[in-house]
Amino acid sequence: MNKKIKLLLIGISLLTFNACDKDDDANPKSQNTSINKILALGASRVEGARPIFESYRYELWKDLKENNWTFDFIGTQTDASSYPTFSNMNFDKDHEGRSGWTSGQILNGLNDWLNQTGAADIVLLSSPGGNDGLRGLPYSQAVSNINSIIDILQDNNPNVTIILEQMAPGRTDIMSNELTGFFTQMQQEVLNIVANKTTTTSPVIAVDMFTGFNDGLLADGVHYNEAGAEFIGNRYYNVLANLLE
Repeated sequence: MNKKIKLLLIGISLLTFNACDKDDDANPKSQNTSINKILALGASRVEGARPIFESYRYELWKDLKENNWTFDFIGTQTDASSYPTFSNMNFDKDHEGRSGWTSGQILNGLNDWLNQTGAADIVLLSSPGGNDGLRGLPYSQAVSNINSIIDILQDNNPNVTIILEQMAPGRTDIMSNELTGFFTQMQQEVLNIVANKTTTTSPVIAVDMFTGFNDGLLADGVHYNEAGAEFIGNRYYNVLANLLE
């Protein structure tokens, strides 16, 4: 593992440690009865850490509000950062992003989180296996975990729609041959997962986050700056605009 990736992992570990201080699992939220309940699920690219780096959630939320969609972001986590109001509305900060977490950790926690939030109508599954690749964990296990995550979501709600990212790469200087291979292989594997996991009531939809993505959209080795968050949020919006009731 090269020095740059080691430093990046140290940063991720620090973010994970800090995130534990603001974990909301000890204070369960009331389950929401809104239509179009959207669960943003993943790791630090979901959670964000303003002003260091951005989550796509705020940009997506603005797009949805601007176009008058009825929806609610759900999750056991609440973003501690400050965001400007938009059209006199406050950002909906609920999410299920946990910095530094691997696919296995997300899999192990998912049932408990869903028990607290209730079923999601739509799940945005971000950068599947990204932290597994950064940590050098087995690719095959990451694929197995992602399939199992989808199984849990569909068992929890047989009518759930799952939007699965073909994830954006990290910054060029940290993308070793090994890491590039992991990301590229996972981007293609997502298409297999979509084909195998889609049911008559629960579509699994791939969204391409890597085409057109570049270093100028990153705040550091792997996390989005504001332009990157807008890029990812817009890609999600383009899919959601065809799905929402």
